[in-house]
Amino acid sequence: MAKYSLTINGKKIQVEAEPDTPMLWVIRDYVGLKGTKFGCGMALCGACTIHLDGQPVRSCQTPVSSLKRNSKITTIEGVGEPQLHAVQQAWIEEQVPQCGYCQSGQIMSAVALLKSTSQPTDEQIDAAMNGHLCRCGTYDRIRRAIQRAAEMGNEKTK
Repeated sequence: MAKYSLTINGKKIQVEAEPDTPMLWVIRDYVGLKGTKFGCGMALCGACTIHLDGQPVRSCQTPVSSLKRNSKITTIEGVGEPQLHAVQQAWIEEQVPQCGYCQSGQIMSAVALLKSTSQPTDEQIDAAMNGHLCRCGTYDRIRRAIQRAAEMGNEKTK
């Protein structure tokens, strides 16, 4: 066991874990944030996506020991604080989720995409969301929600 000082959603947290413990389990079991989901355990489905220093990563394959000293972790719980993020609002307006299981990972990647590309094309959206599996097949609604969130972001800057 080793001690780790983490910054998750802007809060400093101390955890004691084995160095090879995936961040998914640190976040869910040690910290108690349940929004990040276990899907496949092999970084193939995207349900476990978090932001590590602003970049989307699959937490099921990211050992706690691989984090840099001052890394900042954002989970789905931290995206919409203190108010809903434009992506979350667009998800609601487009009624994206059916079962909802994959949605936290989908939202995390969509937020990262819009941070780097304010007006993504369909091709850019598809590339950013590639590897996220939605068993309900809401991919068209996901694309529309990302487009809507991009429009919302532009409205805020006008």
